[in-house]
Parts: sequence; structure tokens; C-alpha cells
Amino acid sequence: MPSRIVIVGAGQAATQAATSLRAGGYDGHLVLLGNEGLLPYQRPPLSKAYLSGAMGLDRVVLKPMEAWIEDKVDVHLDAEVTALDRQAKSVTTRDGQTIGYDALILATGSRVRALACPGADLRGVHYLRSIADADGLGQDMQPGKRLVVIGGGYIGLEVAAVARKAGLEVVILEAAPRVLARVAPPVISDFFQTLHHDAGVTILTDVKVTAIEGADCVAGVALADSRTIPADLVLVGIGIIPNAELARAAGLKAEDGIETDVDARTSDPAIFAIGDCASRPLVHYGQRRGRLESVHNALEQAKLAAAAIMGLPRPVEETPWFWSDQYDIKLQIAGLSTGAAHSVVRGDPSQKRFAVFHLDADNRLLAVDAINAPPEFIVGKQVIARHGQLAPARLADMSVSMKEIGAGV
Repeated sequence: MPSRIVIVGAGQAATQAATSLRAGGYDGHLVLLGNEGLLPYQRPPLSKAYLSGAMGLDRVVLKPMEAWIEDKVDVHLDAEVTALDRQAKSVTTRDGQTIGYDALILATGSRVRALACPGADLRGVHYLRSIADADGLGQDMQPGKRLVVIGGGYIGLEVAAVARKAGLEVVILEAAPRVLARVAPPVISDFFQTLHHDAGVTILTDVKVTAIEGADCVAGVALADSRTIPADLVLVGIGIIPNAELARAAGLKAEDGIETDVDARTSDPAIFAIGDCASRPLVHYGQRRGRLESVHNALEQAKLAAAAIMGLPRPVEETPWFWSDQYDIKLQIAGLSTGAAHSVVRGDPSQKRFAVFHLDADNRLLAVDAINAPPEFIVGKQVIARHGQLAPARLADMSVSMKEIGAGV
């Protein structure tokens, strides 16, 4: 059993790792190193309830300092780690402090992909990854202002929904032919495009941003087709990049994320990587590996790492799941649709309650996208975990309940 475990990072994955270690009986020295100056907090609400004001900072923070003290975790909130020495088994912080470890957990997360064009540094250009980002964006989101969202992914759509409800004029700019093109099927994209259109949002697809215009602050967004979209503020949501540089510099395998095995262990047996920064085997999908940017992944990998460090039985790996809240719509996703041969729509999109099931060539369920449809999500998640096959005609038949469908697998 390692006498000292160091966790680099202070997000959801890091918090779960510390919690699981203590819950599993680890009584050694436990150190957590964060670099934002804040207690670990949830990121998903930042583009939704926190940004809208429905959730305060006290509800976003995962647990108060008293709880960390009670768990005997040595928490450092302004300790940016700049170097990892695998031979010496130590990490060094920006202020020169060196901390040794017996086991190391990298939970370094990810950062936003920056917009590369003239004017990208103008006042009024925002990103959304941290509490500070959300606070700055929220201060600028005043009724009547014109918000341009660059990127039609989940973050962009969620912020657009909050802004529209707050009385801003909103335009979404998407380079692909449809919103959510990278992560959702056309029927889901069409649904959300209609939803936002009906709420008064303008969506422009197949467009390329060439510049942010303005003197010292944003005045507009220039497009390749010579149009300029007037703007008082801009949100850039064009993806994230895993923070793998520390691991890569130390010689760990890290291409698109820090590579791990099924126990979240890296190419160095004393070092683990969890959360957004990690590329893991996708156990429900054959030989594939990938990064899963989700709360579920952060929590699950943290539990796997803690169990491996303490020599405890491996936790059961669930079907990956994700969610998004926009207006009165809850999208719940189970599984990964990559590799699907065909899809089945269950329900009526016009009624704002339906699901899309993604099946492989043998009708094995790979993923489900559920719009305001909890039974479809829950049963679908269970069927994916069992590698179950479903009959498309039966799946589309609303007279057959999801309970019956699940029981037949």
C-alpha cells in the first residue's frame, strides 16, 4: 500500500478519487493539488443552472473544506504542477515546491480550444470552462445584447438557451452542415435546430469565421462569405484539448490524451490518469479506446484507479452516459453510436418526447439518444451493458413498453 498518494487536479475526477480511496480504507498521506484557487466544483452546471443564476456557487462546489479536513486530505488550491519526475517519483509546482509520491493520479482535465483568427483577443470574446469564465460571461449577458455563439455543440446550444431566456438576441454559427454534427444523428440535430429556431435563435450552418471585428471590444463576427454578424459579445465553443503535456513531457504514452489500461493505469505502473485528460479502453466496444468527456467517465475512472491502487475488486464498468439541458428539454445519451449500421426512432419528435436507438449490423444496441424519455434511456443503458440485440420493428412500436423490450433481452 503506498504511503503517499498525490492527486494532480481538483475537479470531479480528483474529488471522486480521494473519496474512493478514503472510503476503501486508505489511511496514508493523501495530497490534492489544484490550480484555480477554488475548491473542487462541478463543471456541467456552468453552461446551464449556474450561468442562469438558478444555482449558486455553494451548490456547485462538490464539498466544503471542512469535509476535506475531516477526510484528512492535504488540499492545495494554488499549486500548479509544472514538472513530473518519474525516476524521483515527485512533482514540482510553479512556486518550486517538490512533492514526492508512491502513487500518482493525474486528473489534469482539459482546456478550451482557442479561436485562431484576427480579433480573437478582443474584449467581449468569452470561453466557458471555469467558474471565472462563467462569471465573466454572465456579467456580459444583459437583456437586449447581441450574443454570437461560435460552435453548435452542446456548450454552445446550452448557453444559447440560457441567453435567449435572459432576453438576449442570439445567433449560432456552425461550420458543419448541422449543429451537433460530430456527436448526434441528423434527427437529433434537426430537433434542436427547430427548438432553438422556435425560441427566436438564428442558426447559420456551413459558415466559416474569419475575424472578430471591433476596436477594443467586440462589434461583429466576419464570415468567409463576406457577411458580418453584429455582436456585443461572443462565446467560443469549438471543443476542448486534453491537458496531457505534463504526462507527455515525462515520457508517458499520450497522443489524444494520456493512455491508460482498464484500471486507469498509465504506461508507468505507479501513475494513473482519470477524467478528460485520459484515453481509456472502451470495454463495451471491442478494441476501441477513446476520451469520454463526461461526469460518468470522471467518476468511473476515479473509482477504478482507487480500487487498483488498494488492490480491491474492480468496480463494474457502466455504459457511458451523457446529458444536456436546453429550455424544457432534457437529452440523455447512453452509449456511443460510432459504428452503428442503422437507427430506429421511437416516438414523435414533434411531441418533444422520443428516442433514437443506434444498432449495429446484428441489431446489437450501441447507443440511445433520449429526448424527455427516461424509460428509453434507462432500459437502453441496461441493454447496451448486456450487449443485447433488439428487433427494430418492436423497438419502434410504442404499444410495446420499454419494460417489455428490456425484459426480452
